[in-house]
Amino acid sequence: MSTILLTGGAGYIASHTAICLLEAGFEVIALDNFSNSSAESVRRVEQISGRQVKLIAGDIRDEAALTQLFSSHHIDAVVHFAGLKAVGESTEKPLAYYDNNVAGTVTLCRVMAAHGVKQLVFSSSATVYGDAKVMPIREDAPRSATNPYGQSKLMLEYILADLQASDPAWRIAVLRYFNPVGAHSSGLIGEDPNGPPNNLMPFISQVAVGKRAQLSVFGADYPTVDGTGVRDYIHVMDLADGHVKALQYLQQNQGFVAVNLGTGQGYSVLQMVKAFSEVNDVAVPYQLVARRPGDIAVCYADPAYATALLGWQAQRSLTDMVRDAWRWQQQNPDGYPPAG
Repeated sequence: MSTILLTGGAGYIASHTAICLLEAGFEVIALDNFSNSSAESVRRVEQISGRQVKLIAGDIRDEAALTQLFSSHHIDAVVHFAGLKAVGESTEKPLAYYDNNVAGTVTLCRVMAAHGVKQLVFSSSATVYGDAKVMPIREDAPRSATNPYGQSKLMLEYILADLQASDPAWRIAVLRYFNPVGAHSSGLIGEDPNGPPNNLMPFISQVAVGKRAQLSVFGADYPTVDGTGVRDYIHVMDLADGHVKALQYLQQNQGFVAVNLGTGQGYSVLQMVKAFSEVNDVAVPYQLVARRPGDIAVCYADPAYATALLGWQAQRSLTDMVRDAWRWQQQNPDGYPPAG
């Protein structure tokens, strides 16, 4: 039975991926520094799956701690989620993003190589496509970044490709996420942002549950169906399943692959608000405000390559996304309870 290390393992996408890995028969070790996550998520993963997850407190930049972890556990592959991820914050604190995301990943790969662990699934992002001119976005689209967060992901794609080219024993899958939303259908785990959410769905959920007065919709003058920005929203459990498929692919195939994980369907901000409100029968007050700098009008994936290469495609509907997001928020109005 293969043992998988999840860096950032207590986070939003990682906790959902842990469930899919456990259901697929893998053993899971989670490493997290809890800068934007809660150990409670891992406890609930165990509750949902009926399986144990070893949780280790630590930081991917700490080479001595990583060496200790790899020396004391047999690890077959790493799914690397640990990363800072707020676009706005990255423009204010670029060094923190380059230190954590880029330098941390380099340290992780160095320790992996020293222990002969050369299978890696990496969390990348659709932000590596910058302001793409052609929709839907294919994997061979030009890449660029418009902020330090996106730049850190793009740098790492190049670094990991160079690493694999230098040593063909490495097997690396780079997964370019579009917009993950929703929660596990149990409502036990979900997205629990520190402070004001950076993403649309948790903001809608917090307005609906009464934590926030209204949603600000940034920009109503884009060339879209209703003037608001269009994105490719994907259910987090579909995204999690993509990581399992990528790992299974790497077990059978050598090389470096980069794959979009999206639905291929774009929805506008107002379409998301309307769906959330109608499916869950709850009001979501909003106001239209000026565009945010750096935001693009439309972004959605061509997911055909993921289907062809990994046998993966999104299964869950917009209704599933908004219903599961609301179930999590209703059951956990303040997110995970504080540690202690």
